Amino acid sequence: MTDRLRLTLAQLNPIVGDLAGNRAKALAAHRAGKAAGADLVALPEMFLVGYQPQDLVLKPAFVADAERHLAELAAEVADGPALGIGLPMAGDGGVYNAYAILAGGRVLGVARKHHLPTYNLFDEARLYRVGRIAGPVGVGPARIGTPICEDAWYEDVTETLAECGAEILLVPNGSPFRRGKYDVRMNLMVSRVVETGLPLVYLNMVGGQDDQIFDGGSFVLNPGGGLALHMPVFEEAVAHVDFERRPEGWRALAGERVAYPEEPELDYRAMVVGLRDYLGKSGFSRAVLGLSGGVDSALVAVIAADALGPENVRCVMLPSEYTSRASVEDAEAVARALGCRLDTLPIEAARAAVGETLEPLFAGLAPDIAEENIQSRLRGLMLMALSNKFGEMLLTTGNKSEVAVGYATIYGDMAGGYNPIKDLYKTRVFETCRWRNGTHRPWMRGPSGTVIPPRVIEKPPSAELRPDQRDEDSLPPYEVLDAILERLIEQDQSVAEVAAAGFDRETVRQVERLVYLSEWKRFQSAPGARLTSKAFWLDRRYPMVNRWRDPS
Repeated sequence: MTDRLRLTLAQLNPIVGDLAGNRAKALAAHRAGKAAGADLVALPEMFLVGYQPQDLVLKPAFVADAERHLAELAAEVADGPALGIGLPMAGDGGVYNAYAILAGGRVLGVARKHHLPTYNLFDEARLYRVGRIAGPVGVGPARIGTPICEDAWYEDVTETLAECGAEILLVPNGSPFRRGKYDVRMNLMVSRVVETGLPLVYLNMVGGQDDQIFDGGSFVLNPGGGLALHMPVFEEAVAHVDFERRPEGWRALAGERVAYPEEPELDYRAMVVGLRDYLGKSGFSRAVLGLSGGVDSALVAVIAADALGPENVRCVMLPSEYTSRASVEDAEAVARALGCRLDTLPIEAARAAVGETLEPLFAGLAPDIAEENIQSRLRGLMLMALSNKFGEMLLTTGNKSEVAVGYATIYGDMAGGYNPIKDLYKTRVFETCRWRNGTHRPWMRGPSGTVIPPRVIEKPPSAELRPDQRDEDSLPPYEVLDAILERLIEQDQSVAEVAAAGFDRETVRQVERLVYLSEWKRFQSAPGARLTSKAFWLDRRYPMVNRWRDPS
């Protein structure tokens, strides 16, 4: 009789620190695997505590609590298939990023992560000890090797496992989304399959954690690189994959292969999931935002409606004497198209009161940015008051272009708990609005159709803090600015390299200057969905006080 192995893949969404809740999810997955006749139910890296736990793992009490939950979980799954789950485990005077396989009421085997990523948003070398490469564990008729996430990015761990008798590679991951990440993952995993000649299961976490969004998209590869199974992205899912032993070794039987979306949809869904989980995991179900009639706040309103439902999004128009009638109409049109509540709170009376209070000190001085920022800060004050009164998280709406060069008012339009478009350049904001107007998916809770009127997308961007103000009065056109920013930030190019690509050198210098001068603002800014490899915060760490400028 041909040997068979059934593996249940639980691509689920944990919450950092919710050990009891994550354990309950693991038990539910185990029950599903047991009902399906699985030999092993697998969960992702660090699932028991959520990922990334960051400095929580430096607390001995946290690690001890995780190990207590693991012991209780082992007893709870004693009757049924084996269960694989990730967690921090103490040992040798430190902590390991570990993956435990439970069976028969005990820990059958433990793999400890060998390659500790310490780049971009990862800092694992500071937190964990380097684990020795462990041999495979026998599960049913097969021997399973478990390289943990980064361990599969290098050939040494998987080749050692193959040499030690592993017959199937199970790679539990906490791999966050960024643009272009899928191709990197797939190419690396195909390399591991080619090198070892073994089938490989890539199991990834799903869901948002702070600025990181885990996109799932788990898959199974057979030797030769054949794709046997592909799970959906950004969704919790449980899938069962059958393996069959053949003369040439174990092979996965064909299962469902969900199509991988194109880039605009990936970015948009990452922003929706990031907002949904940041609020939901923080205990919020409703959001509030200032809807100015501009394209950025319109896109944030749509993202919020798709994440939370239009009935849970409050939009607020806060007009001043400089707010055009067109902006008021555009804000009304966006709220109406979405079905969101729209409140109007004029700021003129408050602005006059503040101006009167400051008059003795401002007397004889020409109006400038100080007066402009009062308007923005009054809006932030009123929006925070609504947030406090009604328990609605305030969303801030600055795109990456503005965040990069500091064209946002600290304690004003930067006020808020989360920024869905923080890692989306202005030119991509326009593209995303057009994409959403022409696209609707079942996971979107907002309505279909044109939810952002074309006029909102096409009109010249303006903060409307003084008469006839336009963003391009003091910035290059956004298509130029964004191209320079991508080279300076994402590619770390020098001023000379950017200028050699055809950009005006003095313009590049001015943009570089603004980027460096704005570091202190970004340090105080709200978190937002990470879409690129150089998102502001952990991906890009620069000093706030910094006098160096590129001399090239």
